[in-house]
Amino acid sequence: MSGNWISAHRELNPDTSHPVLLYNHENHQIYWLGIPEHTAFRSNTYLLKSGNQALLFDPGHRAYFGRVLERVKQIIDPNQILGLVLCHQDPDVAASIVDWLQLNPSLPIFTTPRAHILLPYYGNEDYNWHNISADPSVTFSNGHKVRFIEAPFLHFAGAFASYDEKSSFLFSGDVWAAIQLKWRLVVENFEAHLEDLDIFHKDYMASNIACRGLVEKLRPLQINAILPQHGSIIDSPDMASALTYLETLQCGTDIIYPHLNT
Repeated sequence: MSGNWISAHRELNPDTSHPVLLYNHENHQIYWLGIPEHTAFRSNTYLLKSGNQALLFDPGHRAYFGRVLERVKQIIDPNQILGLVLCHQDPDVAASIVDWLQLNPSLPIFTTPRAHILLPYYGNEDYNWHNISADPSVTFSNGHKVRFIEAPFLHFAGAFASYDEKSSFLFSGDVWAAIQLKWRLVVENFEAHLEDLDIFHKDYMASNIACRGLVEKLRPLQINAILPQHGSIIDSPDMASALTYLETLQCGTDIIYPHLNT
């Protein structure tokens, strides 16, 4: 099969003890690496390999560094990783930065200035970082490009998403994240999934204004899949519903201060 493999996993979970291929076309692959925590808050780590280079998205907590590294090695030499993409600074996203930098001290870190201020608190103050606010893209040696789209206050002030132009996959960070007791790799029924989205978004996202601001940026894009940092992947048939969900969401300060809504 060539191209988008996500639909193949919609009704049946794959073997998640190994990297799971989500996209494959013309030497451009995207893998779900996962983090082996069996909780409702389980985290997702993704690897995008293009040609002989790769980007690692949200590598996760230090407790899972060894497992993630093992899965990366099944795909590519870790020294060929072009950089770590850290959508914000929380430990479930970024704590293993110190382990990756110990492995390769020159490894670039792609993040926002607001996250960059906090990342040194994990124990490594000297690293090579790429300011995605000033330079919102990275290009592989074969010409394929990933664009970075800032998503302020969803839920961190310096949060952002990443859009792969080749696959039209959106690595959405905590946006469209879900808390699930019954986890699936891919959403099977989006209407049923709304409850899992609400449990996360209503408490963690700042406001409807922040949500609508991101949707405004995303509407012009062709998005074939949403790959969140928690919960299930959202497949292309549910894109319109996913955007409408975020656009109409009441969350955070909308709920805490309803009398101030205008």
